[in-house]
Amino acid sequence: MSRRNEQVEAAWRIYAQRLATSLRSARDRANLSQDDVAYRAGLTRYTYQKYEKGESRPGTPINPTIRTLLALSQVLEVPLDRLLPDSVPDLRSR
Repeated sequence: MSRRNEQVEAAWRIYAQRLATSLRSARDRANLSQDDVAYRAGLTRYTYQKYEKGESRPGTPINPTIRTLLALSQVLEVPLDRLLPDSVPDLRSR
């Protein structure tokens, strides 16, 4: 893997962890369980638990679809722009 790709992957992992923290915080503020959020967003509990850990699959950073992010935003009653971390990594490959 090129140095640039390694930097992009590292930046994405950091962003994914920040998103996971945001999800956990929003869920705590909404006083909902992981089961509640998963059910209301149309996800399995396992998938939502992985999102709160910052993973999609073991060792792979979270990468939810836009539809999933919107559903989570609605369930948690948090605007999407407040759910997503501020500084977006540069994901361009060149």
